[in-house]
Order: sequence, then structure tokens, then C-alpha cells
Amino acid sequence: MTDTVSAPTRAARGSAWEVFRVFLRLGVTSFGGPIAHLGYFRTEAVERRKWLDDQEYADLVALCQFLPGPASSQVGFAIGMHRAGALGALAAFLAFTLPSAALMVAFAYGASLFTGPVGEGLLIGLKIVAVAIVAQAVLGMAKSLAPDRQRASIAAVAAAAALLLAGSAGQVIAIVLGAVAGYFFCRSGSASSGGALHFPVRRGVGAASLVLFGILLLGLPVAVIATGSGDLALFDSFYRAGSLVFGGGHVVLPLLQSGVVETGWVSDQQFLAGYGAAQAVPGPLFTFAAFLGTASTTGPGGVLGAAIALVAVFLPGFLLLVGVLPFWNSLRQRPWAQAVMRGANAAVVGILAAALYSPVFSTAITGPGPFALALVCFVLLIAWKLPPWAVVIVGAAGGVLLSFVA
Repeated sequence: MTDTVSAPTRAARGSAWEVFRVFLRLGVTSFGGPIAHLGYFRTEAVERRKWLDDQEYADLVALCQFLPGPASSQVGFAIGMHRAGALGALAAFLAFTLPSAALMVAFAYGASLFTGPVGEGLLIGLKIVAVAIVAQAVLGMAKSLAPDRQRASIAAVAAAAALLLAGSAGQVIAIVLGAVAGYFFCRSGSASSGGALHFPVRRGVGAASLVLFGILLLGLPVAVIATGSGDLALFDSFYRAGSLVFGGGHVVLPLLQSGVVETGWVSDQQFLAGYGAAQAVPGPLFTFAAFLGTASTTGPGGVLGAAIALVAVFLPGFLLLVGVLPFWNSLRQRPWAQAVMRGANAAVVGILAAALYSPVFSTAITGPGPFALALVCFVLLIAWKLPPWAVVIVGAAGGVLLSFVA
């Protein structure tokens, strides 16, 4: 029996269990990153099940790209809400996220077993793969988010700020400067087309979500200082990362790096090995947080640490989405808002370029052999169009070979 819904009954409400089944299948089969995820979602929700039409789906994608947070997970969350209310939103998030999160927790527990030439070579290969993956992300994002002189210049200044001003402060400053520069210099783009996005969220609920987002963003650092709690510190670090990520996916890398590596909670070696492993699993790349929460020396660690990190990194994006949904149709038409986002997105390209240099390249590329392997992986991604998980296998095998040669 199929779950497919005919066009005339598209608006009929479904159940959270129905949403869970659909997104669980997506969670175990959706390789390829956020852009690929959006394609899978459209196939299921628009073409096959008629939960939304194409205009509604396009408008939803535009909203989630406008907001900070994991764009593909936000789209899935909203589709679940549209289909089955609040429980449907929660079901979509859990089903799409848990498979890859469980794999990342398992890798964190097994990473300590990677000893000897084979184990060490696998970790070397995963770090080298990260170089190729991030380089591909920088290249692709630069083409779409910094295609002209103004935005390319914003990206360059943001990269300099992120490199010269250590920690998350430099990244926040870069995004703010990019948004301000966008307001003044990026008003020439085309305006958003019409269309309306209607979801069952009242303005009062939306306003409360925005207030809660702000309270947590400003209040968590104060609470950490006041209590000295490691659990709160872990939650605060991942919440701030999730609050500042425009575009999702690989953009979270530098924010997480400043939060857990520069503080000494996770080593550079662990961080890059986990990031490489995250390329080989389906589902959202944000589940890399599960690996970091498991491995972190601050907070409870283990499965509980993974749960704290996951909730914290996803929560701000969902709060912002719920908060903006009732107001989006009017806001999206304002030229100033579009200009600000163009500048902020260009700054994100610069921040990711800075992360490509440090810590990704500077940690993984230790000689001619690793550099050659990184080039091979990059060409496989760019020219041969291999999926990231396949390149991870090539990189891991190459790392083992380099380990034996050394």
C-alpha cells in the first residue's frame, strides 16, 4: 500500500508517524549534502506525495536559505510541520537526523581503536579528504554567493578578519561587516518573485520563538560564567555555532572548530577525522556535532554529550524558522533585507575559505604525499563528480598507503 496522496487531497493533514516513515527513509539514503537533500525532499513531498506544490516548496527553500541554520534540515522540519503540525515537525527532524547521528557517535567511540599503521592511516586519509571537501565547498559557494566584485571583496575581507581575529569573535565580526557592506553595496540583485508561504504558526508563537532565540543567545554565556557548568558550556558553544551559520553544511566547520578545538575540548586530529567521517554518512552534516559532543572533554561526553550538542546546534535554526514564518511573506519583498543577506552570505564564503587554510589544510597537509592525495580527491569530486562518500573511501585507502610508505 502506498502513502502517495492525490493532488485534490494535498491539503489534508497527515500523521506524525507518516512523516516519520518518509523522513526515516530519507535519513538513511540521502547522501550528497544539503543541495542533494533538497532534491530528495522535492521528489518525496512535491512530486510523489503532493504535500506541497512547487511554488510553496520554492518559497520554503528561499526562506531557509535566508535564515541561519542547517537549510536542508529546516526545510524538512517545515515540511513536517505543514503536513502534521508540531509533532510532524519533530518527527521529520528526528527521523532525518538520527541515522547519521548514531553513526557519528559510533565512530567517536571507535576512533580510539584506530591504532597502528592501518588505523592511523585511516585517520590521515579522513583529514586529507576534509581538505578536498572544504575546497569544493568554497569553490561552489563562491560561484553562487560571491559572483561579482562587491561580494568577492566582502568575502576577501571576511577571510582576513576570520584569520587575523582569533576565535568566534572574528567570525561574528566578519558576518556583521558583510551584512552592513551588503546593505550599502549589494542592492543590485533581482527582487524575490511573488508567492505566499502559509504555515500554521501564529504571530504570537513566532514572536515568542524569536524572543527565546535571543534570550538563549545572550543569556547562555552569562549562565556559563555564573555556574561554571561544563554541560551549559557545551550547549552554549554549539548553540552559538548554530545561530551564526548561514547556508548550513560545511559552513558550520569554522564555527565548531573555534568552539571545541581552540578551547581544547577536542583535538585538531579528532576534529578533522570526525569531519572526514561525516562526509561518508547520509543525512545532515550538522550531525558532526554528535561526534564532537561524544568526544568532548567538557560536558558529560558519550551519548549524553552527543544529545546536548545535537539539540544545541539545531535549536537556533528551528527557533528562527518558527519565528519568521508568520512574517516572511512581507519581509522577503524588502530590497534592504535581500541586500543584507547577500552581504552576509558573501562573508560566509570568506569565513569558510579561512577555515580551509586553518585548521583544515595546515593540519592535514604535512608533505608532498598528503598534498598529492588531496589533489586526487579534489579532482574526483570536481571533475569526476563522485559522491563524497566514495571519495572518503578513496582518501581512507590512500591514507593507509601513505602510512605504510612512511
